[in-house]
Amino acid sequence: MKSPIRLTIYSLFVLFLTVACSNGEDASNIDNKKPPEQSDADEPDNTNIITLTEAMAEGIKTEVLSLTSLADKIQVPSQIKVNEQQLIRVGSNVTGRIVEVNVELGDSVDAGTTLAKLSSPELTTAQLAYLRAHSMTVLNERAAKRAKLLLDADVIGTAELQRREAELQVSRAELSAAKDQLRLLGVYENAVNDLVKRGQILPSVGISSPQSGTIIERNVVAGQVVQPSDQLFKVADLSTVWAVGDVPEHIASNVMAGQHVEIQVPALGNIVLDALIIYVSDTVNPQTRTVMVRTVVENQDRRLKPAMLASMRIIETPQEQLVIPESAVVRELNKDYVYLDRGNYTYLRVPVELGPEVGNLRPVISGLSVGQHIVIDGAFHIDSERKLDRKE
Repeated sequence: MKSPIRLTIYSLFVLFLTVACSNGEDASNIDNKKPPEQSDADEPDNTNIITLTEAMAEGIKTEVLSLTSLADKIQVPSQIKVNEQQLIRVGSNVTGRIVEVNVELGDSVDAGTTLAKLSSPELTTAQLAYLRAHSMTVLNERAAKRAKLLLDADVIGTAELQRREAELQVSRAELSAAKDQLRLLGVYENAVNDLVKRGQILPSVGISSPQSGTIIERNVVAGQVVQPSDQLFKVADLSTVWAVGDVPEHIASNVMAGQHVEIQVPALGNIVLDALIIYVSDTVNPQTRTVMVRTVVENQDRRLKPAMLASMRIIETPQEQLVIPESAVVRELNKDYVYLDRGNYTYLRVPVELGPEVGNLRPVISGLSVGQHIVIDGAFHIDSERKLDRKE
């Protein structure tokens, strides 16, 4: 009887040890088991968040982002030039020698003012031809009148009258041609009439200005022999001038005639002149890779001088876009940041990509959206507090 009892006790003891070992292993596994590690991506970046006290947040201003109509400005170098539509190049119509020069560089002249006088063999020949044609015309007019009287008196026939009238028509045509030749040589109507009255060859002819303006170039002196191809004077009306700009070819497609421009001339200080683009070149300058644009600027007071350097700001067509004031931007490591208002004096720094400044405003390319609250005044103060908080 003892053997079965001993066997039963031994079996129970082994079972007890087995259960005990199993429980111990489970407990050990529970104690050694660790919670899953949180990745760096799931951890909040507290370095960009700062919470201020109410006193520290005093003076900070925020606003809600919205779309604003903004016109970008393209700034290009430019130069003041003579308005070539108001520029006259004056020369001689005939080969000759200058006998007198009546104006100096910078003089103001009226239309018809005699700038210089010259004598010319060609002019002498033309005057002789005119006087000869005039005399023949007068003679043939008298002959035609006398022929009519003789025809009425049956002294001559009709054929003789017709011959004399034909001679009169030829002489009149020659007179007209000779007069036109004198005009081409610079002899005007009043001088032609004086030539007939005096019956003498004019010793010289005047070179006159076709328009009122200023003498901006003089290339002649007394005694000089000149040709019709020579440019003797330049007369310009400087009441308006051109401002000519050079636009880089990669942005030239944004520029068109009629756009508003602002022109600033460093020599005149901070004065800004308004104008409109009147011309955009159809070709690219192969040396500078730029496209020429031109405007007309009023210059009644003559402050603008040709060849002055200037700066031209071309204002593009306004577009609705997201913009922020320059005061909202803080920079760090050549990157732009702004602070979002999270409420309860808590602010979050976010990176943004911005366009060039336009009148103290920066167009937003990426990083912000309509409806967000941003700090527009006090961003530098917040950024300083954030940096101090990180050091602590």
